[in-house]
Amino acid sequence: MEIPVLNNTTAPPQHDTYRVGVRRRTRQVSIGDVKVGGGAPISVQTMTKSKTSDVDATIAQIERAAESGCDIVRVTVNDKEAALAMSDIVRRSPLPVVADIHFNHVFALKSIEAGVAKVRINPGNIGTRERIHQVLRAAQEREIPIRIGVNSGSLEEDILNKHGYPTAEALYESAMRHVGLCEDFGFRDVIVSVKSTDVRLMIEAYRLVAERTDIPLHLGVTEAGTAKIGTIKSAVGIGTLLAEGIGDTIRVSLTDEPWKEVEVGKEILRSLSLASRNVELIACPTCGRLEVDLFAIMAELEKRLEGVKKPVKIAVLGCVVNGPGEASEADIGIAAGKGVGILYRKGEVIRRVQESEIVDVIVEEVHKFQPEE
Repeated sequence: MEIPVLNNTTAPPQHDTYRVGVRRRTRQVSIGDVKVGGGAPISVQTMTKSKTSDVDATIAQIERAAESGCDIVRVTVNDKEAALAMSDIVRRSPLPVVADIHFNHVFALKSIEAGVAKVRINPGNIGTRERIHQVLRAAQEREIPIRIGVNSGSLEEDILNKHGYPTAEALYESAMRHVGLCEDFGFRDVIVSVKSTDVRLMIEAYRLVAERTDIPLHLGVTEAGTAKIGTIKSAVGIGTLLAEGIGDTIRVSLTDEPWKEVEVGKEILRSLSLASRNVELIACPTCGRLEVDLFAIMAELEKRLEGVKKPVKIAVLGCVVNGPGEASEADIGIAAGKGVGILYRKGEVIRRVQESEIVDVIVEEVHKFQPEE
């Protein structure tokens, strides 16, 4: 049977507004003190990689993620020990905690009792309607939202049989089935994700949900892979949708540490001017015109400026062709010639510096830099 678009989730098609700077209109939900949707800033999430039952290790990962700019953290609750640990994790976490639940409604109830800020669950996967109702009622009483997380690799058998293989319509249909279960009980504080390892499929599926509903969306390319490949796939998939005005919260999935996911996610937002930047390093790709050791200069700058939180744009160019123009457009710039460079500060030529001084001079300029109010 075809799953209809639910009347109370329908919003007007908005393809005419899918452009950078114009956000899709959605309802708003609260994850702790973080607002999602309804015009709120796009938040960045990650997921801990430790055993949840190891509270100290889990909190250490959360704290490191918070230092990297994370807004929301998800923790798997996959066994009794993990469920018992949730109270301590919620109490000690500097970030709103989301419980990731699969199949077991008791773990969802225990997590809600522990004070989590959101539950990630697919209501149709936790058994009877009474169990579904228990979870929804508990979430409603605590005023916490639920994320319905649909993945192309775990679609329901009947939907997969109907469509033959994972398609955008199949992902949309699965999501709306779970949304319908929530709305049957009068529960509307939902967020939806329709993830896939296939970037094009993920983009198409999110576009369908965006066009047909006003539900806030959690963007991600699931199981994106190692840092190199996963960063590229996430930047293409998440970045494309954000550029179209689609997406309210994001998670970059990498086979790497949680804070690495956060760093990539923040950089995706900064690249679209959707988040304030910290230090931004720009350098030319280099060619035969290069007249300084730009590789060594940039490596040393990255090392010495790691952890600096100022919103400053630094450009280091290695030749005289594009160098002066690019350097003058940055907050701090160097246009290098043979063994020397011209220092620019907000477009103004300051002085000549020797190649050996470039890193020290830039670091000094960064520490003196005062961002505009």
